[in-house]
Amino acid sequence: AGKPVMEGKAVLFKRFADVDVFDLEVNSENPEDVIKFCQLLEPTVGGINLEDIRTPDCFFIEDTLRKTMSIPVMHDDQHGTAIVSGAALLGALEVTGKKIDEVRVVFVGAGAGGLACAAHYLRLGVKRERLLMVDTKGVIYTGRTEGMNMYKARFARETELRTLTEALRGADVLVGLSAKGAVTPDMLKVMAPRPIVFALANPDPEISSEDAHAARRDVVMATGRSDYPNQVNNVLGFPFIFRGALDVRASAINEEMKVAATHALAALAKEDVPDSVCQAYGVKSLQFGPEYIVPKPFDPRVLVWVASAVARAAMETGVARRPVDLEEYTESLEQLGTKLMLPGSSF
Repeated sequence: AGKPVMEGKAVLFKRFADVDVFDLEVNSENPEDVIKFCQLLEPTVGGINLEDIRTPDCFFIEDTLRKTMSIPVMHDDQHGTAIVSGAALLGALEVTGKKIDEVRVVFVGAGAGGLACAAHYLRLGVKRERLLMVDTKGVIYTGRTEGMNMYKARFARETELRTLTEALRGADVLVGLSAKGAVTPDMLKVMAPRPIVFALANPDPEISSEDAHAARRDVVMATGRSDYPNQVNNVLGFPFIFRGALDVRASAINEEMKVAATHALAALAKEDVPDSVCQAYGVKSLQFGPEYIVPKPFDPRVLVWVASAVARAAMETGVARRPVDLEEYTESLEQLGTKLMLPGSSF
């Protein structure tokens, strides 16, 4: 199944950001093979987007490539999810009137996506002592040995809590990156007032939107699905992040560039949405609030806001090898966005 999935992703890169992509599937389960394969590509490609690599191999592969290569390398299952869900988090916190350094956050799932999102949320301002991770073995606590690895251990906490229900009592934010049915309505009932629930397992979320709203009428919810409000979709990130990185010939996609992308998406969600975008999605209006905390992928402004923010951050942090005039660059992105993403257009 890898080939059609990667071909589809190549289409999204081209369709949303005019980035030319080779989809290359590596027939090996040995991390060293994948690393060597990518390193040998560097003279030809401008960047590498890693996809569908299991935990913990994905961390070792990406870390090694980032240290040994001078082109942008990003594992989208980790950082794309983190960047886009981080923007949703900032929007949801504003909607609910909560402060990022005061909320309690619980993660359900400690794979590539969960661990990367947790790290990114800390960069955004969540306090480490107010973040708990839960996997299939329960709460990740200091001293636990079952089902652990060095990457999970970074998020271990001194706590007496052991189950997901215990962890969720009084929690403000639940982030699911696990599997269908991992969260029950009763679990939501013990969360704090105005809970924020991101049930991001695909195609079936940890808890359905219907069940979540039935359990908590005050919930602000996001899923990975397009048929519900607040879709957290990586396509809001990777095409535009690479567009900005490639345009300034960045030697890496660093943490500052990821944070810049998150803040750009969060800021755009609060802007007035053009009628043309609403028409593309068959709605009368879209306005920042409980059911609109992240922009829609077919909003052509996403290209402009995210790519320019990434390019700016690359230049400010010294990884841009071909700096650009940001005003001129933004104008060129606006022209490209008009060409690529006319609302209502199709693949």
